Amino acid sequence: MRYAYGITAALLAGGAAATLTLQQPVGAQMAQNAPGAIAAEAPRPGAPLSFADLAARLQPAVVNISTTQKIQVRNGANAFSGTPFEELFKRFGGGGGATDEGGKPITREATSLGSGFIISDDGYVVTNNHVISASPEGGGNAVVSSITVTLPDRKEYKATIVGRDQTSDLALLKIDAKKLPFVQFGDSTRTRVGDWVVAIGNPFGLGGTVTAGIVSALHRSIGINGPYDRYIQTDASINQGNSGGPMFDLQGNVIGINTAIFSPTGGNVGIGFAIPAEEAKPIIDQLRTGQRVRRGYLGVGIQPMTQDIASSLGLAKDRGEIVARVEPGEAAARAGVRQGDVIVKVDNQEITPDNTLSYIVGKASVGARLPIELIREGQRKTVTVTLGERPPEDQLANIDTLDPDSDDGAPGAAQAAPDQSTRAALGLGLQTLTPDIARRLGVSPTLRGVVISYVDPSSDAAANGFQPRDIILQVNNVPVPTVQAAAAQIVAAQKAKRPTVLLFVQRGTNPPRYVGVQLKN
Repeated sequence: MRYAYGITAALLAGGAAATLTLQQPVGAQMAQNAPGAIAAEAPRPGAPLSFADLAARLQPAVVNISTTQKIQVRNGANAFSGTPFEELFKRFGGGGGATDEGGKPITREATSLGSGFIISDDGYVVTNNHVISASPEGGGNAVVSSITVTLPDRKEYKATIVGRDQTSDLALLKIDAKKLPFVQFGDSTRTRVGDWVVAIGNPFGLGGTVTAGIVSALHRSIGINGPYDRYIQTDASINQGNSGGPMFDLQGNVIGINTAIFSPTGGNVGIGFAIPAEEAKPIIDQLRTGQRVRRGYLGVGIQPMTQDIASSLGLAKDRGEIVARVEPGEAAARAGVRQGDVIVKVDNQEITPDNTLSYIVGKASVGARLPIELIREGQRKTVTVTLGERPPEDQLANIDTLDPDSDDGAPGAAQAAPDQSTRAALGLGLQTLTPDIARRLGVSPTLRGVVISYVDPSSDAAANGFQPRDIILQVNNVPVPTVQAAAAQIVAAQKAKRPTVLLFVQRGTNPPRYVGVQLKN
């Protein structure tokens, strides 16, 4: 997934179908997309004859945003150091010269570009947080030194940050100007798949670019934004530099903020994503008043229900999420939620791929009491949780994220003779994890489980990425401290005619995760 560096604008506007009427004081400046400011298109089949009037009215409120960053980098070391070619390498401009002796860090200046939009005549500007954040290429050593907002008439203003919210990827800026053209947020809940949309932004530094397309999907999860992983998908051309720019409907309402693209090439392939106005506007309103954005927090690490996991538990794959970790002392732990529970409802809302646990909990207030319906060992039960407060994202990076695609593992371990029963059933040879083996694998010597010593390359376990030295902690939610315990659970699954078993597996010091593995015939 790539960010489409851009910015968004919004304020609530009526439009043809809206029920809200905005009263403007006599002589007050009107939003570029205020009700009645844009002539309504006469109903006709097919595409509009032209977007020209709409674009001309809206473009003045869409801006370019550029940042200047100071990045510390370490110059490359002399690859020929200590050899007869060392001086020759330096002479022709290689590392280790007088200006970077010893590979000392040097500071370089870098710039980035994005988009944004003005939401008030006195200079409040909305954009994505990642547009004004330090580049990840800086490796944590990048610092944004200035932010410049450029209007369509090429006037430039230095911007200050009013507020930013990393979780939703939104930011609010302020420039010192008056009587500016601005736009308002619309009601994205009325948006339907197939509706026409117009995007305006700064793709590849080409300011004032207008593209059009349709809404191709709603409530799209793309795996990058936690409780706000719920985007409008469009085929309107969105590219790098569009991030933070507005997505308009045909009445000129801002219904989304262009944020990301799906692209194997780095350019537009017809799939772009925007933060819905219904999610963005309340956060921008809080940032504008100086409030800190607070969200509910359950304190669990979760995984979606894949086909294999669901099959091993006898459940539907499109309902619920499985708890892979419970944070001690947090809301879930206090309410009695356990690792291995499948949460199917929160606050009487079903957990589905379009309505995730993170989304429901993140929208709830800190301190709210919510009923949670879960499945444990085949039985449904309900617990009530009192939500805590979601920690900052940098803290959650270490405690609230499961990485099912991680390839980090502990090096080396002697192979043991594969256990014949587990090898026949799963294609996995196992060995009991002893304190000595645990130390050699770099994990806690108190950890209990079985170590994979062999993987049949033709097995479903191999297809799911299992490797020797992975540690299986549980089989079908039952701890397996020995090979015999693991084999017994596999036999039980075979007798129950289950096509898969659910393994809880850990690689090195990474968080353990659930994987459903098909039994061999």
